[in-house]
Amino acid sequence: MSADNDKISIEEIHKEIDLIQACITRMAQNSFVIKGWFVSIYAVILALLPERVNMFLLCISLVAVNVIFWYLDGFFLRTEKIYRKIYDWVLAERPQNNRELMYQLNPLKFKGKIEEVESIWTVMWSKTLRWFYLIPLVIVIVVYIFESWPILFKIIPICTCR
Repeated sequence: MSADNDKISIEEIHKEIDLIQACITRMAQNSFVIKGWFVSIYAVILALLPERVNMFLLCISLVAVNVIFWYLDGFFLRTEKIYRKIYDWVLAERPQNNRELMYQLNPLKFKGKIEEVESIWTVMWSKTLRWFYLIPLVIVIVVYIFESWPILFKIIPICTCR
């Protein structure tokens, strides 16, 4: 085998980074779709409310939808960041004829090869996700507190000092 056969061609590098870029694009698209579904489900739940509704069940449903979609969005954005690190690693290693993990798209295989990406929790609390999901969550909690205030007011005795 000659040295020319061991050299990674530019076409191979392009094909590999195209595959990785497709994964990055898919993760970004998933994040976008998650946000659309989140808004749609919130709208459907609120639009189909009967006249009389159990406020506790409504708020629990909205909070659950909020937390689930917030987590999924964080997961997809974190995975996108991992693929970006893999992309950078491939661009650094392939010109040096490193064929290790060539065409490998499983992010778990790159453990120790790429820098650690922040946790899903950290990604969930990034500026963009925090405000997108926290504002509806706070609104639901505030509405529940104001709707439940008469009940809470009757349950909690008020201290009257004479």
